[in-house]
Amino acid sequence: MVKFLGLHETLDLHELLTFKNLCLTKSATMGALVQDEELKTILENDVTTGQLHIEQLQQFLTNREAQ
Repeated sequence: MVKFLGLHETLDLHELLTFKNLCLTKSATMGALVQDEELKTILENDVTTGQLHIEQLQQFLTNREAQ
């Protein structure tokens, strides 16, 4: 089994990681500005899940061995 990601897979992961970081930044920024409590809760949940997703994507890039 291959122990390293292909170049195109690594580039795709970097694109996803960049996109998720942008989404996380936007949700965190907007969460501080909104007045509606329900929307604030939704954005806080999005920040929490976004952080988990970013950590998972980073693990793919740092732990390159196949499982």
